[in-house]
Amino acid sequence: MGTTERESMAGGLTALKAKSLKKAGRYTDGRGLMLYVKASGSKSWVLRLTIDGKRRDIGLGSFDDVSLADARAKADELRLLVKSGVDPTRLDDPGKAGAAMTFREAAKAVHEERKDGWKNPKHAAQWLSSLEEYANPYIGEKLVADIDGPSIRDLLAEIWLSKPETARRVRQRIGTVLDWAYARGLRNSEAPLRSISRGLPRQPKKDSHFAALPYVELPTLICQLSERSTVGRRALQFLILTAARSGEVRGATWREIDLERGQWNIPGDRMKMGKDHKVPLTPASTKILIEMAEAGTPAEGIIFPGQRGRPMSDMTLMKVLRTALPGSHTVHGLRSSFRDWAAEQTDYPGEVVEAALAHAVQNRVEAAYRRTDFFDKRKRLMEEWASFLYRSDYKAGP
Repeated sequence: MGTTERESMAGGLTALKAKSLKKAGRYTDGRGLMLYVKASGSKSWVLRLTIDGKRRDIGLGSFDDVSLADARAKADELRLLVKSGVDPTRLDDPGKAGAAMTFREAAKAVHEERKDGWKNPKHAAQWLSSLEEYANPYIGEKLVADIDGPSIRDLLAEIWLSKPETARRVRQRIGTVLDWAYARGLRNSEAPLRSISRGLPRQPKKDSHFAALPYVELPTLICQLSERSTVGRRALQFLILTAARSGEVRGATWREIDLERGQWNIPGDRMKMGKDHKVPLTPASTKILIEMAEAGTPAEGIIFPGQRGRPMSDMTLMKVLRTALPGSHTVHGLRSSFRDWAAEQTDYPGEVVEAALAHAVQNRVEAAYRRTDFFDKRKRLMEEWASFLYRSDYKAGP
């Protein structure tokens, strides 16, 4: 390694430094991006990558035509292609990262770029698998530059009425891939989603609400669940008492419980809205926690474990609900039951009830100025909810 190269490795290049370089040599910007200066004075960008275990140098253009910022952007795109399994040396022009990229390759690149931002690994996997199953057989080998509205419309038509929700998701994900390609100069237009929708039949309307049990039937359900002490039954009781979401209860750990303060502290990475949430614990919900502790669940682990100490599945709670009280009701619908009870049987303000359900504040101005989570009022609300459920000294009021 020459002196010039050793010195350049001490730090990245700057536009001014790159312009001022005159001595022949190789100057690195970092992560494989280098500027070659020839004895003649001409300069060119080269990116060194490892592809299939072999070192490859890919030219990104001359310094006169490609700025440092552009070279870095091209290098980032090429690294992303390699990471997603695409060999850029097989493209027509590797220097134009993805200039001949197929939809299949672009979808993998988008997935690789965004997957770390998804909180739910299952969603990340489904995002790509849905495109592989429903889009790639039709447009997977087409260049992203050549994909038009009719080709998308035709593939969606196959599932538009038979699998409406899946079809809508596939349409949205195709749009994401094509918009990504457009932003990188691989297409001349954004995804033609509006025209596609006009070319498809109207999907039948479906009630999107979760089937909710009338709140007057909740005390009966609680009584049914109390007849036997199983992990699933206790978990469902705890869910009803706290008005929490299924995933929040199934993933609850002992370290989130603060019995001294009487609260369950759910970290933001487990909440739908991504914010920390405090749930007040009532004597009834605390009793369930004590029962689980006495049952021997690990002190640092899941409170309501499924098989092999892992969180139980959502279907387990559904089965418990349907066994105790047959019908088409859903676990998530139990939160609606709580909301209906609070609206019809109490005088608590709507924002207190919404805070109990950990719903986002819809009004942006109000959200910006709100500095309270109504914890004390929510604690009284949940105590009355427990009294209603167990029919013990129940009295509605704020």
